Amino acid sequence: MDILLALVIGVGFGAVLDRIGATNPSVLGNMLALRALGLMKTILLGIGVAAILIFGGQMLGLVDVAHMSVKGAYWGVLIGGMLLGFGWALSGFCPGTGVCAAASGRRDAMVYIAGGLVGAAAYTVVYSAIKDTGLLDAIWGGKLVIGQIPGQDYPALLPVSGDIAGIVMGLVFVVIAFVLPERPRGGLAVPVAAE
Repeated sequence: MDILLALVIGVGFGAVLDRIGATNPSVLGNMLALRALGLMKTILLGIGVAAILIFGGQMLGLVDVAHMSVKGAYWGVLIGGMLLGFGWALSGFCPGTGVCAAASGRRDAMVYIAGGLVGAAAYTVVYSAIKDTGLLDAIWGGKLVIGQIPGQDYPALLPVSGDIAGIVMGLVFVVIAFVLPERPRGGLAVPVAAE
């Protein structure tokens, strides 16, 4: 039943991604070039509402915190994040939108997924060598969090509850989503070639 529920949610999420234009490299390219921010506004709104619901749910005891984990900070994450950003800008896809675009029949997304799989296989092959460089060693206190988590001894940046910090950040994202202009430069979005 869990797998069936996951499939239904995944198909629904993919349909929403396609509907808002997240599977179109032109839309993503215009967002990353700061020419059309409708998709960015949608992303910020989604993250903000989700943060408010998750952290508020934790405070009310409706969300089981045991299902969440704090990821450690290390240089490899920063470098990997930059590589993901460059790949996103070059291809017009991130991993989630690439899979959704491929499901809608886009051949360029299928090539993107193949490239991602080749990259993941290459990383697996050289993982030991990368680990020996120290890029995977903890930095900034390892599992550093923004707000304190009750019952955990992770170093926190702020002396406030992590739930409160999460709700405040969610509210900030929601406000930014509503304040951002659709077209910050006042011009029309420029189509980005795809396929």
